[in-house]
Amino acid sequence: MTTDRVSGENIAFKAEIKQLLNILIHSLYTDREIFLRELVSNASDSLNRVHFEMLTKREVLDPDAELKIHIAADPEARTLTITDTGIGMTEDELAKNLGTIAHSGVSEFIAAAKDNDKKLGDVIGQFGVGFYSVFMVAEWVRVTSRSYQSDAEPAFWYASGEDTFTVGHAERKERGTTIEIKLKEDAAEFAQEYRIRNIIRKHSDFVAFPIYLNTSTESINQQTAIWRMSPREVTEEKYKEFYKQLTLFTEDPLLHVHLSTDAPVQVYALLYIPGQEEHPIFSLRKEDGLKLYSRKVLIREYTKELLPEYFRFVQGVVDSEDLPLNVSRESVQSNQVMTRLKKILTSELEKALKDLASKKPEEYENFWVKFGRFIKEGIATDQTGRENLYPLLRFHTSQVRDTWSSLSDYVSRMKEGQKPIYYLLGDDERSILRSPHMDYFQKTGHEVITFPEPIDSFMVMGLTEYEGHPFQNIASTDVDLPDASEEKDSTEEPAIPEDQFNVLIERFITQLGDRVSDVRSSTRLSGSVARLVDPEGAMNPQMQRVYRMMERNYETPKKILELNPRHPILQSLKDLPANDELGNTVIEQIFESALLIDGIHPDPASMIPRIQNLMEAALKRGDSGK
Repeated sequence: MTTDRVSGENIAFKAEIKQLLNILIHSLYTDREIFLRELVSNASDSLNRVHFEMLTKREVLDPDAELKIHIAADPEARTLTITDTGIGMTEDELAKNLGTIAHSGVSEFIAAAKDNDKKLGDVIGQFGVGFYSVFMVAEWVRVTSRSYQSDAEPAFWYASGEDTFTVGHAERKERGTTIEIKLKEDAAEFAQEYRIRNIIRKHSDFVAFPIYLNTSTESINQQTAIWRMSPREVTEEKYKEFYKQLTLFTEDPLLHVHLSTDAPVQVYALLYIPGQEEHPIFSLRKEDGLKLYSRKVLIREYTKELLPEYFRFVQGVVDSEDLPLNVSRESVQSNQVMTRLKKILTSELEKALKDLASKKPEEYENFWVKFGRFIKEGIATDQTGRENLYPLLRFHTSQVRDTWSSLSDYVSRMKEGQKPIYYLLGDDERSILRSPHMDYFQKTGHEVITFPEPIDSFMVMGLTEYEGHPFQNIASTDVDLPDASEEKDSTEEPAIPEDQFNVLIERFITQLGDRVSDVRSSTRLSGSVARLVDPEGAMNPQMQRVYRMMERNYETPKKILELNPRHPILQSLKDLPANDELGNTVIEQIFESALLIDGIHPDPASMIPRIQNLMEAALKRGDSGK
């Protein structure tokens, strides 16, 4: 909004707001009560903001006014009034905050509201559109506000759900905001005291400021700092209620951590592992970070410094009396207490997750599926604390594909005499299991961890060793190979004689030219015809994958093509004349298939014509043999 408009004039809503109001006004919902939750939540945010201003500046209007929310209901007049003594708004702020809204937020809300599987109460307010829920029950709404700034003039905003709103000057002496609502006839129930009390108890019981109703001098909400209570005094249901009021998430949390300690720093904390993905669309919390309190006073709404970046999905509150009340936002970041708090909270979270994995493995697997990628991120990025995360890691292996394994599980299943922990990176589980690098280990029966996610390439750089066992990528040329069985497989083809195989190698070198650094025989292949390996001195495979993901123009170094001298394809290929076109086509396909399975083929679709030619040749030879 611009400031050159005429005060009191009618102003058109933005197109997306009109669409939003149309959904709210002309659709019937069974959970219309959530409009009150939204208005109370907005009032609480306003009170938190002015509280912070008072702590840091004191230059606010009405500094001695009680921080409260007051609800007045008149059943006969069908009116509802919600008043707070919060931060307040100027005329321009009213026009900007209530007349416009981020287009993307409205679009996402509209899409969610049209989803028949979702209740409006689960989505409203989580796109920054919560205020507009009032139009589900209102014939008209008038907002009167006065900013905390002593020189600001009071102002009003009025709308009836039509295409325009009005904003202008008003009369008001006190700081804060009043929302007057004329209820629709079919929404008259929301002016009844019993109905208001039930809604507050259900949705807003833990709001930190007192909520008064009509002439009552006692608040109708608990306003309990639940995180300061003894864990013995808090029921599981209370934990869930507070979590849902804190986040507006609809699912129960997977885990909560309730901490109260005074050494080495005094801290009360209540942390939650969400029951749904990090920052889903339907979330009250707009950013990462925990709520930070000092002596029950909100200092910062989103505090990222209290946990490592990889724990950013955690929700909750932290309260410390060792932080001064007048601490500034800047000094919070450099405060030594914050460093101690971070260490304590991180340690408690890691301990709680390890306990969950030990005592309730099925619930931990649910956590891993939702948030495992963040633990992997921590292993990749936290040089000092990554080993603490090793026990939290879960994966599939070449031998245990349907259930999750831990590093401890893997070590317990290691063959006698095995020292390394073997793993292989790839684009998906199936391609990893079919990789020719797996041949030798499948033959010897040694288990290999499969890492199919993009983050895995970064994570394995932080995996050094576990309980004395070094991690080794089986695609590396310097991997410590387990001893193969001395017993010969009776079904195995005899190897191509050395002189004939050398001729075949030369044919591959001639055909492939400088696309490979060398071609040689392999003793590690059994079921596969060929594999690609790095020449000596090349960057290791995991670093190559990282560079490919980070640099669009990164060129993979030339590989060595290793061939299986016992494979039937090569047995037949050696008998074809040197100038046979079909033989050359087969060589090209062997090489590009090796590129494909390693995930480094620059243009996989280009193989299709060649594959079709090979199929035609195979069919023609089949016909000629009839």
